[in-house]
Amino acid sequence: MSSAHKKVIVRRLTNETLPGYLPLAGFVRNHTVDLLDLSGRVIPLALNDIKHICYVRDFNLNDTANPERLTRRTFLAKPRTEGLWLRLTFRSGDLLEGLAPIDISLADDLIHDAGLQLTPPDVRSNTQRIFVPRTSITELQLLAVITSPSRRKPLPASSVPSLQEDLFTNLIPPNTRPN
Repeated sequence: MSSAHKKVIVRRLTNETLPGYLPLAGFVRNHTVDLLDLSGRVIPLALNDIKHICYVRDFNLNDTANPERLTRRTFLAKPRTEGLWLRLTFRSGDLLEGLAPIDISLADDLIHDAGLQLTPPDVRSNTQRIFVPRTSITELQLLAVITSPSRRKPLPASSVPSLQEDLFTNLIPPNTRPN
């Protein structure tokens, strides 16, 4: 197995879960996802049937109800990490909040994979990242843009005017002597 393939749990709109392996990006082709299951077979899944894909630490196969262990679905307070704080409403009516990147990878995910990559509210849980297809979202709200505190960058020395050169000029007329 390639190191580029990560553990995932695919939750379908029927609430069925499928464990397997997927790469982090570029896995949607012709509106299907080719999931490599635990027995080594490739299972094609229609993107319209997928609710979300959770990249997980462990499969938790004994837990049939919530193997991705995605218990906290909203942030308790304003997130501290940089990103777009988003609230998604699924076709089933449930909510999910997450942080999307501010950089160009947000547009890449929307264009190439037809969905959003989010960081979940509780990164210490089993779910590390969530992919949500565009077809499973009915409403998308931007709650906040979270950036790091701005720091003043020092100006280059050549652009700062030197006041010391003019310090001793024009104080005493040139042809006079002090007392």
